Amino acid sequence: MIRPLKTDPSQVADNRLIESDSFPFEFISAVAEIESWRKEIYRPIYHVHKWWAKRLGSVFRAMIIGSIVPDTVDLQEAFYKNHDFAGRTVFDPFMGSGTTLGEAYKLGLSALGRDINPVACEGVRVAFSELSRDKLMDAFGRLYSEVGERIRKLYESTDVNGHAADVLYYFWVKILPCPACTASVDLFSSYIFARNAYPERKPEVRVFCPFCSGIFSADVNDLATRCPHCHATFNPHLGPAKGAFASCNTCEHKFAIAKVAKLAGRPPSHRLFAKLVLTSSGEKQYLPISVADMKRYENASNELLNSALPLPTLDLEDGYNTAQAINYGYTSWRQFFNDRQLLALGWLRQAIVEIPEETTRDAMLAVFSGALEFNNLFASYKGEGTGAIRHMFSHHILKPERVPIEGNVWGTSRSSGAFSTLFKSRLMRAIEYRLAPFEIGIKSANVGGGRRIFGCSDIMQDHSNTEWPPCDLERRGIHISCGDSSKSGLPDKCIDLVITDPPFFDNVHYSELADFFFAWQQLGSTPFAKVGSTTRHPREVQDVNADQFAEKLGLVLAECNRVLRDDGLLVFTYQHSRSDGWLAVADAITASGLSVINCHPVKSDMSVATPKSQANNPVQIDAILVCRKKSADKRTLPEPATAVRDAVRKVQAKADRMQRAGRPLSEADRRVLIMGQFLAEASPGDLKGALRSYIAILEQAAVNQTATYEETADAFKKRAEDPQLVLLEHHGKYSSRAPGP
Repeated sequence: MIRPLKTDPSQVADNRLIESDSFPFEFISAVAEIESWRKEIYRPIYHVHKWWAKRLGSVFRAMIIGSIVPDTVDLQEAFYKNHDFAGRTVFDPFMGSGTTLGEAYKLGLSALGRDINPVACEGVRVAFSELSRDKLMDAFGRLYSEVGERIRKLYESTDVNGHAADVLYYFWVKILPCPACTASVDLFSSYIFARNAYPERKPEVRVFCPFCSGIFSADVNDLATRCPHCHATFNPHLGPAKGAFASCNTCEHKFAIAKVAKLAGRPPSHRLFAKLVLTSSGEKQYLPISVADMKRYENASNELLNSALPLPTLDLEDGYNTAQAINYGYTSWRQFFNDRQLLALGWLRQAIVEIPEETTRDAMLAVFSGALEFNNLFASYKGEGTGAIRHMFSHHILKPERVPIEGNVWGTSRSSGAFSTLFKSRLMRAIEYRLAPFEIGIKSANVGGGRRIFGCSDIMQDHSNTEWPPCDLERRGIHISCGDSSKSGLPDKCIDLVITDPPFFDNVHYSELADFFFAWQQLGSTPFAKVGSTTRHPREVQDVNADQFAEKLGLVLAECNRVLRDDGLLVFTYQHSRSDGWLAVADAITASGLSVINCHPVKSDMSVATPKSQANNPVQIDAILVCRKKSADKRTLPEPATAVRDAVRKVQAKADRMQRAGRPLSEADRRVLIMGQFLAEASPGDLKGALRSYIAILEQAAVNQTATYEETADAFKKRAEDPQLVLLEHHGKYSSRAPGP
């Protein structure tokens, strides 16, 4: 049983830096901007495995420090100090990739993380396991000489001169039978299948000829090109597929692609049409598929058929993020791979499972799992000049790729997304960071990018603990649990800080996507392998329905309130472009017994997240919402109009600070900040009722069409004084009168 920290319940903590308006969010945003461009470089410990909505470590470091130190501290100086906040505890109920845990541990706290998804929990557990660089390198060497060589033989071919060459990538195209004449239709939207990431600088492209299956070069701007092999002339930009429809080249019948695929009851077939080989001299060559290439794939299919490899058996379940794949006839996660991929992945996983040392084995399984997102039939080709493979989660839905790419599963020196490259770029980079953690320093105004500042944290040498609840919280450590955070199992008032980032209120259900990894994870015996047949859970805080989202989030926040000490803080990041997203958060905070003390803008790491794309202007900031227990909020209930004016005044001041720092806020950014700040000003009253009234004022004032903050403030003031829109105070709570015509 946990031994709670001894504290006087009547003690009122000093005002923390993060509660005050002097919290330096401009500095934090500048550091976060640098990190956001190369998160996997600056915080590799959170990138050992795929997870969605990974938060910026520098932001969470600042949030933790600001939640502990008094408001007289200079955070910019404290940010680069080596702190030891021993004896304090932090809890993250939405652990995700483990950002809160890693940043808290580096600062000397005892860090507890819980997540409802076992894929997230397994990734964090491995990232903070007791890993040995030497043991991992030895294990990798053995894998390379045994299963690595075996897998690479699956990707042997010949170059243009018939000499032996390694295949970097095979190119496939989906085919469907024409419902009118049954002829096979290639689902090319364009016959250009390879181009440079910067076509304005390098316009050369590779084209597939639909008449003779030849491969040749052309200019990306050509609207008509002539095949040098068969001399046919055609527009390389126009293939049989356009949008949701395809046209048969034989009978010219036009048909709906998804409808034909779904009626077949199975996914569309695929055929090989090109390859990119790496010659012995290091030259890359795009070539057509040969008879020998087809035979090699047939041999791999036969070997898979006769093998007894453990492979995924998990079926797809219907959902917003899985619907498109199901409409294409996909019914199981195994169908996301072709036979050669299944054979190579099956061999690789089998070899890893036989590694005797547990932590090394589990780390290699994490790399293996990470390689899955690049080695499947939903991956595509980004082209030259960048990481070649576009992983399957570039969309927040499981979008069937009509021209998928098959990479070399083990990889070569020039591969992208292969097991060997991810071992180096993910796992080994994370180990190097743990041995020498660093923070990001801002270079001078005339020099872009950042610099690494070492010595801000000690070596990250402890390993994660899955015993839950942990027996001793006073000792520095990392504790991980998988389950519903509305029922944490922790005792009352044992946590100093809750630092988190709740899931978005939107259509992206992480569990629906995470089942892709779990289909393989559940084949093993790691701590989070046997938690059920799916990662979906009825208590997952991820809903399209605002009321359901508010109810689930409210239960988690109420649990955090219960385990939080009386003088503790709950700080979380949030942003949404729609009013219902903010009403849901207000409802959850009200139900949890918490009170919002302040709100700060900070650079967001998710500029293209789904909620942002729904706004007229993309949201580039997160709101940091700082909360205390309602009983610890000694503020008096403000006059309604005063709450409006104070919120506008403070938002204007904070926006001006961002402007002076070279970070002007968009209209959508202002809306996020004004919503969050109003929650802080109205918290002593009925939060949701006040917010509903305030949103009416906000929308009536048409803030999104206001050119300046001064004009916005004037509009708010006028509306707040309008008797048709006045916020009424009734029995100590806010209510609203519907606006007149």
